[in-house]
Amino acid sequence: MAEARENIDQLTVSTIRTLCMDTVQRANSGHPGAPMGLAPAAYVLFKRFLKQNPKNPSWIDRDRFVLSGGHASSLLYSLLYLFGYGLELEDLKNFRQWESRTPGHPEYGHTPGVETTTGPLGQGVANAVGMAIAERHLAARFNEEDGELIDHHTYAMCGDGDLMEGVTMEAVSLAGHLGLGRLILIYDDNAITIEGATDIAFTENVRTKFEAMNWHVVEVADGNDLEAIQKAIQAGKDDVARPTLVKVSTHIAYGSPNKQDTSDAHGSPLGDEEIRLVKEFYGVPSDKTFYVPEAVLENCRKAIHFGQGFEDSWQEIFDGYKTNYPEKAGHFVDAVSGFLTQGWDLNIPVFKVEDGPIATRAASGQVLNAIADALPVLMGGSADLAPSNKTYLNNASVFQRDAWEGRNIRFGVREHAMGAIMSGMYLHSGIRPYGGTFLVFADYMRGAIRVASLMRLPLIYVFTHDSIAVGEDGPTHQPVEQLASLRAIPGLTVIRPADANETALAWKLALVTMNSPTALILSRQKLPILDVSHKDGELNHGAYVVKDTGKQADLLLLASGSEVHICVEAARILDEEYNITASVISMPSWELFDRAPAPYRERILPSNVTKRLAVEAGVSMGWHKYVGMNGEIIGIDRYGASAPGGTVLKKYGFSPENIVNAARVLVRE
Repeated sequence: MAEARENIDQLTVSTIRTLCMDTVQRANSGHPGAPMGLAPAAYVLFKRFLKQNPKNPSWIDRDRFVLSGGHASSLLYSLLYLFGYGLELEDLKNFRQWESRTPGHPEYGHTPGVETTTGPLGQGVANAVGMAIAERHLAARFNEEDGELIDHHTYAMCGDGDLMEGVTMEAVSLAGHLGLGRLILIYDDNAITIEGATDIAFTENVRTKFEAMNWHVVEVADGNDLEAIQKAIQAGKDDVARPTLVKVSTHIAYGSPNKQDTSDAHGSPLGDEEIRLVKEFYGVPSDKTFYVPEAVLENCRKAIHFGQGFEDSWQEIFDGYKTNYPEKAGHFVDAVSGFLTQGWDLNIPVFKVEDGPIATRAASGQVLNAIADALPVLMGGSADLAPSNKTYLNNASVFQRDAWEGRNIRFGVREHAMGAIMSGMYLHSGIRPYGGTFLVFADYMRGAIRVASLMRLPLIYVFTHDSIAVGEDGPTHQPVEQLASLRAIPGLTVIRPADANETALAWKLALVTMNSPTALILSRQKLPILDVSHKDGELNHGAYVVKDTGKQADLLLLASGSEVHICVEAARILDEEYNITASVISMPSWELFDRAPAPYRERILPSNVTKRLAVEAGVSMGWHKYVGMNGEIIGIDRYGASAPGGTVLKKYGFSPENIVNAARVLVRE
């Protein structure tokens, strides 16, 4: 019996390897080496450990699996096909082709069984940390002794490249600190990168490093030893107090007589002749491509039966839970379904003119806390800047080791990891994450924002200290290009409110948006409250007239954020002293405005008013599409300077007087 099992196991591993080789060869593009080396570990994980239902890949209590090294996607697709997730051989044959279900790197929402989009190395590890955080939080919130609704593990596979990326170390450090014992990271230690052996740039002691970060480390000397791999993963599951690194020594392109253990096998097809030799080494038919023995398919497809059993058993638990804890069961369904709790927005404050001035970051903190009390899925924190970002939930505890019920996350000074962890938390389901830092540090997390936008995740980024008004900290901390950089990310909605009420609306819009992330850009300095209570409906469209003049405008003043108030004062001066009628347009969100109906856009920016002046304390790039050929821009196409914020603004031209002068010149032209 043991011999028969060993034979089918080895045949299955060989089949996975040959499928990966053939998939890459057919596409004439891809990465065959890592899948060939990792196939045994992946097989053991999928066959002997992974608690999933292939026929319902979104079942809430499934184990999560993240392939952080997304270039090894042919391995994941081969596994998803063999284990019955809905892929067919034809999908493998269409690898990397137009509109195929098997793109070059795994894409969330595109292929059944793919938990997250990976490819930019390291981010998948951080996604997995986010999933593990979500698992612990939901378990603490909902599990009862007689009804454990959340009881699963998060597995991730990574390579040397992942471990070299800073985002991985940020995330690994936090995971060790939090003691995420249900997180298991399988490290493909094949000692090869694109440029050659890893020791040309990577000679650290990985085991010691992870152990220093409170990780449990188990080493497997032979990546082909299925039993040793199984024991190592089980050891990880048995250590509930620490996350586990399973360090597996593998051979890239295992079995290739000419390319094993070389960088040549990383990112190029092996070639027909080399594949023939490899198949002979594996003892499988060398004259067949995409060959899957019936016994292998039968062996793997047992996962469908077991998976349905896993879910059926869970459903029995949930049925009893609904009877015993009906209110909590309702909250659980709301959470994992992504529903906003009824009445979540009832306590959002409405700010009056006499309440001001107030910084939009401070207003954001008030709004966030008003929402959080009624929306328990809202969970997040800051990259060590909560007092400045105003991102702390006052009526919630802190998420820490063995205090998983907390909703305030101390991300530490780890912006990139924070962004990618937020993605993992949402992808797990059951949590609506937010995260904050200074706008200038959005650069550190841009990679995570980009991938979140690619996945269309409704995350909320809180970026404060939004301009040169930061003041004395100087140009290193004064964002000028970051607004344009964020606006350039497809799918990301950027909102820069001009006052507290625009800030409240920005939070509402962010939370009702379910198919894209939102970046809130908030001021450090205090700003007056605009008297625009009658403009609520128009605010949803991203731009509106702050004050109607009642007559044909000679000039449009366009601005976002704090500069709106300077434009309001400039418009008053233009009217009273120069008989120039200026209409002030607040444009908190270009993306929302661009999606507004054409008649609305024409009403806000009438085409017959060609004299337009845009004012924003950031680079001028992008404003040209709104001001047109006859317009001008007051922006900052250089870096800031260290001085009090008000002084810096004036020196850079953000004063009513400078706007008035520029407007007069523009109108006379």
